[in-house]
Amino acid sequence: MRVRKLERKRGYPFLVAASIIKPVLFSVSTHDWLDGTKIPATGGCVLVVNHVSHLDPLTTAHLVYDHGRLPRYLAKDALFEVKGLGRFLSDAGQIPVIRASHEAVGAYDAAVAAVNNGECVIVYPEGSITKDPDAWPMRGKTGAARIALATGAPVIPVGQWGAQEILPPYSKRPHVFPRKKVRVLVGDPVRLDDLRARGTTAATIREATDRIMHAITALVEELRGRTAPVERFDPRKAGVQEFGNPNKPTKDEA
Repeated sequence: MRVRKLERKRGYPFLVAASIIKPVLFSVSTHDWLDGTKIPATGGCVLVVNHVSHLDPLTTAHLVYDHGRLPRYLAKDALFEVKGLGRFLSDAGQIPVIRASHEAVGAYDAAVAAVNNGECVIVYPEGSITKDPDAWPMRGKTGAARIALATGAPVIPVGQWGAQEILPPYSKRPHVFPRKKVRVLVGDPVRLDDLRARGTTAATIREATDRIMHAITALVEELRGRTAPVERFDPRKAGVQEFGNPNKPTKDEA
């Protein structure tokens, strides 16, 4: 049951996805959408979400879809190279990004254009599944902040917890029984107007990123009933690879 009706035409990708994905999610999980109506009903916006499982894009899309919006993602480019899937993602308006590459600028431009065109763009500002040992949000990348400062669109923080119990990080084996509960809490827009007034500099982008991560972390704390570490986990400082399975040997180590 949707909280809000979709005002825009879905197109075949969303009709197909909703008919397949929603029943699958209902079969393995229950969910609590908390304060989901804080997602703007119309207009461009940036949803920033913590990342704990490869299942996250499906659960977040479910949340957004149930609140009357069509989700647009920055998705890693490898997904667009999968036969059949790439065309499907493109037709659904998803945005390919080559991580840790100068070519990511193209994805940034596409995301800015999508937000300016009234789309709801979803970003995982950590850039990958968290590497924090206790699954807290880690140090954020600056992409979401750059999009927000460039567009002036509202930045809506989202904390979520539970998807990792269905599909643990970097696991290919889901835990489907018993059904798990996924809880998602939507927060108030992150205040960035004062930073926009200062102009886009390295300092304002970093400050905007820190505010975004602070807002997300506070929501995850509320969901978990615990306090996050004062200093967010930084993979570089910890000597952990930023992307992919940190427990998998690199080519040099293999």
